[in-house]
Amino acid sequence: MDLENKVVAVLKTIYDPEIPVDIFELGLIYEVSINDEAFVDIDMTLTSPNCPVAESLPKEVEDKVAAIEEISGAKVSIVFDPPWDRDMMSEEAKLELGFL
Repeated sequence: MDLENKVVAVLKTIYDPEIPVDIFELGLIYEVSINDEAFVDIDMTLTSPNCPVAESLPKEVEDKVAAIEEISGAKVSIVFDPPWDRDMMSEEAKLELGFL
């Protein structure tokens, strides 16, 4: 499994506590980039700027991604542009939440 797939697999183990779907399928992850030193930069958003896990969720993402053996570290940048909406969810997430 290549490094990007390993990162995505870890992201799929992290859940927004208010929604029973992982943050990747929810569409909260906008970009994952891995540099030559195996450092991961992640652009992600939250379902709302007032999200109760605004501080803990990015830290959880950083910690879990950085824990991957081949990864040297991880940094999460929270972005609200574009703002998240339901259309960003995968078909699987929409089905799980009854939006299909």
